[in-house]
Amino acid sequence: MSMTFTGPGGRSRCRWCGDAPEFLHYHDTEWGFPVSDDQRLFEKLSLEGFQSGLSWRTILVKRESFRAAFLDFDFNRIVRFTTRDVERLLKDEGIVRHRGKIEAVINNARQARELVKREGSLAAFLWRHEPGIEELAQPQTASTSAASIALSKALKKQGWKFVGPTTVYAFMQAMGLINDHAEDCVIRVKVDAARKRFKRPGR
Repeated sequence: MSMTFTGPGGRSRCRWCGDAPEFLHYHDTEWGFPVSDDQRLFEKLSLEGFQSGLSWRTILVKRESFRAAFLDFDFNRIVRFTTRDVERLLKDEGIVRHRGKIEAVINNARQARELVKREGSLAAFLWRHEPGIEELAQPQTASTSAASIALSKALKKQGWKFVGPTTVYAFMQAMGLINDHAEDCVIRVKVDAARKRFKRPGR
């Protein structure tokens, strides 16, 4: 099966972005473009954790509600959440009401704040796990990679939750640590150019 389909303007795009109307804009403007903003990186790790066992469409259509519920994923504010906030969020129909995942975001906010104290930024630590040239040479087809397994282990060792290798791989795809657009996807070239211009945090 082809990895692409003919999208708007008659140009090839990754096949998955034709599966739901919400995907096309996300694919064309966000997915794979490199990100160095700590808040956005924390948001994506959190949302990928919420996606575990669900579809990305479920999370994407609720993203604005998630942002409202979790204070735009400002981890320096989330660390002040209490059990009362957990109970409040469990009643919020705009998000995925899963106690373990909600508590994981609060826990991970604490870990993120400590990591920033040690590393200077969340971005510096995460981008240190960008795969090497050999691993980046071809689009990935699996749901994990050596790099995602290593980053998952590093985060878990520091106390993060809901950061398994598959979750972390999806995060790396989305935040531009790898360019996983199909070879003939029109956006792949744009992501390559963005990655070449991108200044790696901490370097």
